[in-house]
Amino acid sequence: MAWKKRDTADGNAIQYTTIKVRLYPTQAQAELFENTFGCCRYVWNRMLADEQRFYLETDKHFIPTPAKYKKEAPFLKDVDNQALIQEHNKLAQAFRVFFKTPESFHHPRFKRKKTGRDSFTACNHVFESGPTIYTTRDGIRMTKAGVVKAQFSRRPQAWWKLRRITVEKTKTGKYFCSIVYECPVKAPEAVAPAPETTLGLKYSLAHFYVADNGEAADAPHWLKQSQEKLAALQKRLSRMQPGSKNYEEAVQTYRLLHEHIANQRRDFIHKQSSRIANSWDAVCVRADALDEMAREIKLGSVPDSGFGLFREMLRYKLARQGKQLIQVSRCRPTTRTCSACGFVRDEVSLRAKTWVCPKCGAAHNREVNAARNIKLEGLAQLCA
Repeated sequence: MAWKKRDTADGNAIQYTTIKVRLYPTQAQAELFENTFGCCRYVWNRMLADEQRFYLETDKHFIPTPAKYKKEAPFLKDVDNQALIQEHNKLAQAFRVFFKTPESFHHPRFKRKKTGRDSFTACNHVFESGPTIYTTRDGIRMTKAGVVKAQFSRRPQAWWKLRRITVEKTKTGKYFCSIVYECPVKAPEAVAPAPETTLGLKYSLAHFYVADNGEAADAPHWLKQSQEKLAALQKRLSRMQPGSKNYEEAVQTYRLLHEHIANQRRDFIHKQSSRIANSWDAVCVRADALDEMAREIKLGSVPDSGFGLFREMLRYKLARQGKQLIQVSRCRPTTRTCSACGFVRDEVSLRAKTWVCPKCGAAHNREVNAARNIKLEGLAQLCA
């Protein structure tokens, strides 16, 4: 469940909540979804190609609308028009963020069928006859597709307003729908953090994170077991003949196992972030560039840990309670600084788990000491 807040004039807040459900479409509905995926990809590539050609000829930025291509591509009329309009909006948004921060976002690229993500988005419109998209007892009513059978893990409240849906197909052939709701809530009161109610967290390859109080979050044993199964399956796949029946079955098993591991990791991150957000008034973390760390660290997989997702979940779960996630600059020497006296060492080996301060003689666990310094830096930012 994602969360986003927008303040209103009366002091209340608009909260956007996403509920993800599993879809079980009929064969005809699945074919319509596949056609919609292809049409969205086709429209995106045509709009991007025309935008590039128009820019080369006139030195101006212009994106044509999907309606331009319906005459030469009549198959676009068979799918939901809202899905095509959203592709135009997504492309326009991609160019806006690229022009605003080109150092963080790359130029929009063409979509490929084999490596791209199969998904489409449709907005809900309410007319006198009723909304275009709504949920039923055991399904979701969509334009063109009708009522698609769905399995709900939770239900929205009666006063929530359905804004849009995103239908996607995973590599394992499963269909999911993310439903975005708008719900009015009372704006949370800001919580003033104190040193005793503030937690400092240090990213750790060995323990996921280490807190300033010495607590460490180790990945569950079942996640490690699944990763061991994945390694064995990868070894088996490397010895098979590509294209054979056994190879295709093993590839499907491989994809299912990858999906299972991703679900296990997300479940672990959700539980850890919820526990911390409910227990502490503020959390301090270092703004580590995980992509740079992934290139530098060779002894472990930084992207597989999911720490970036953990920080994002922690941010919105704290925000909806009026609490703060304080990010400390990654340039601060938190690992080399003594949390007792403030002495900064020249260098600390990554292999050394403990070290002794040469100035005050305090013995430190390297990661716990870094977490304490992150907490001190975060509290200093609040007082500044």
